[in-house]
Amino acid sequence: MAESDDRNDAQTTTADATVGARLDRLPFTRKHLKIVTGSGLGWALDAMDVGLISYIIAVLATEWQLTGQETGFIASAGFVGMAIGASVGGLLADRLGRRYVFALTLLIFGIATGASALVGGLTALLILRVIVGLGLGAELPVASTYVSEFAPSKIRGRVIVILEAFWAVGWIAAALIGYLVIPNLDNGWRWAFALGAIPAIYALVVRWGLPESARWLERQGRHAEAHAVVRDFEEAAGVATPAQAEGATTAQPAVATSIRERLGALWAPEFRVRTACLWLVWFCVNFSYYGAFIWIPSILVSQGFDLVRSFQYTLIITLAQLPGYAVAAWLIEVWGRRATLSVFLVGSAVAAVLFGNSTTEGAIIAAGMALSFFNLGAWGALYAVTPELYPTSLRATGSGWAAGVGRIASIIAPLIVGNLLVQGALLLFVIFSVFFAIAAAAAWGLTDKRGRALDDR
Repeated sequence: MAESDDRNDAQTTTADATVGARLDRLPFTRKHLKIVTGSGLGWALDAMDVGLISYIIAVLATEWQLTGQETGFIASAGFVGMAIGASVGGLLADRLGRRYVFALTLLIFGIATGASALVGGLTALLILRVIVGLGLGAELPVASTYVSEFAPSKIRGRVIVILEAFWAVGWIAAALIGYLVIPNLDNGWRWAFALGAIPAIYALVVRWGLPESARWLERQGRHAEAHAVVRDFEEAAGVATPAQAEGATTAQPAVATSIRERLGALWAPEFRVRTACLWLVWFCVNFSYYGAFIWIPSILVSQGFDLVRSFQYTLIITLAQLPGYAVAAWLIEVWGRRATLSVFLVGSAVAAVLFGNSTTEGAIIAAGMALSFFNLGAWGALYAVTPELYPTSLRATGSGWAAGVGRIASIIAPLIVGNLLVQGALLLFVIFSVFFAIAAAAAWGLTDKRGRALDDR
């Protein structure tokens, strides 16, 4: 009996010394902060690029005398690339590593955005927007997967929402450029694109300044490298490395190894329901978010506001994203993932109807701020729950394909908005509200892993 107890104690000690268990027991340290800020700055630069195009479209519509359909093509071209990039990027991140793919995606879309400043016509711009989308689409799900694999389990959801909050920083930067640079400089839209080339430089910092995911390294059988990464975090936290750490490995086999197996595993009985619900949420949220926020400056112009005032209102509306993220970051560890996501989506649905029905300046700003608050809080919760639904060998693939399906909606939405804008804002935002409501219902089909360890298979 004593021998059996000793053996069980040894097994428990070894299990507690695995890479995942050691990461989960750590407090939040400066090393974690470096991971979040390093990834978050890349996230913010992504948001700045996506946000800038909404202001640039409003200018080019006049300067190049574009039709509503042509401006819709500009908005959608980037999302075509994002749909491909998200799907391929997730597969590559599970195969090649999180950090490598993260840096590569920043490099691709940074260079393509800078090159966009030199274009002289619609065709060249559309081609470059697709290339920009390839990098952008791959970066977001890879970054959230990367950070989630370092975050301690007790605060993992909150950490991912904070990461997502960098999106607001980038969107605000885009709003400032849209308000201060584009209308006030000759060829201001070209200067805006040139500023978007910053990620190309930042990619080098990311590539060499951040460690590879220890969970991914362990999953690849690179145990010494994985343990070395975790030891750095333990030393930063002043926590002793477990005596059994060097011999502790994840005992369970990977769920899938080849690309074909990983794609098939998304629809295995264990993951079928969560994958279906996750894809539906991503599709609906993308449709409503990009349909609304890419077009808000143009919608305000169509309602009679001049370009400068429209950009000013958009900047004010954008500022409401920050408290939305803050509240979601708090609630996600109190209510859990599903409840927080669903409540913020319901709030988005109500705010969308109010915005579409607003006619006075005060009502437009108030409803727009409510939409910004709830919608971006929902995004934070969605990015937190997505990588938790799959094991390490499948995590980036599952996150990337969910994002890729969502990007299909972001391709469709700007095209629909461009054609329906002549019907007025109310019809558009009622449609967005319906999509938000569908997403709120689908959120309850997701698995809630608040405070639980990640699956390291």
